[in-house]
Amino acid sequence: MSETAAPATELASQYIAQVTGDLDANLKEQERISAEIASLQEQLAALQHDHGVLVSMQQALGITQARSGSAAESRSAVVPSPRRKKAAAAAGGKQKTRKATAAPAKKAPRKSAAKTTNAAKTANTPKAADLTLVELIRRHLAEQKEPRSAAEISTALGQAHPDRDISPKVVRVTLEGLVAKSGAERSKQGRSVFYSAPAQKDAPAPEAETQAETTAG
Repeated sequence: MSETAAPATELASQYIAQVTGDLDANLKEQERISAEIASLQEQLAALQHDHGVLVSMQQALGITQARSGSAAESRSAVVPSPRRKKAAAAAGGKQKTRKATAAPAKKAPRKSAAKTTNAAKTANTPKAADLTLVELIRRHLAEQKEPRSAAEISTALGQAHPDRDISPKVVRVTLEGLVAKSGAERSKQGRSVFYSAPAQKDAPAPEAETQAETTAG
C-alpha cells in the first residue's frame, strides 16, 4: 500500500506545480497585454489630438479652399458643353434676331446693367463663414486702434463667430505667419507679445509734390 501511494503523491504534486506555474505565466501575460493596450490607447489619443490641431491649421492657412478651388477649375475645364445645345442655340438665335430688332433697345441695357451690378456686389461681399481665419484676423486687426494679444484676438473672434472652432494656438500660429509675410506687426511689452495691422505709408503732401516738380523744372 505504501509503495503505490508514493508515486501517486509525487504525480499529484507535479500536476499541482505545473498548474501553478501555468497560472502565474497566464497572469503575467495578461498584465503584459493590458500594459500594451494602455500604451496603444495613449498613442491613439495623442495622434487624434494632433490630427485635430493639424486640420485646424490647414483650414486657417486656406489650404483646403485652394485645393477645392483647383479641383473645381479642373472639372469645369474637362467637361465640354454638348454640341446639340450649341447648334440649337445658334439656329434659334437667327430667328430671334428679327424679333429683337423690333423691340425697344433702351430698356434692355438698363435691366442687364442692374443685374450685373447686383451680381458684382454679391460676388465682392463674401460671407463671414466663407472667409478663412487669415482673412478674419486681418479684418480684426484693421478695425483695432491698439495692438492686441493672441488671446484677446482669439476671444474676440470666438465671440463674433461662435459657429467656428477657433483655437488660441492656431490663432497664434496664423499671426506669426502674417508677421513673416508683412501682413501684421508684432510688438513686445515686457514678456507679453501684441499684434497690430501693418502701418500704412503716408502719401506725399501736394505741396511737397509741387515743390519737387518746380525744382526739377
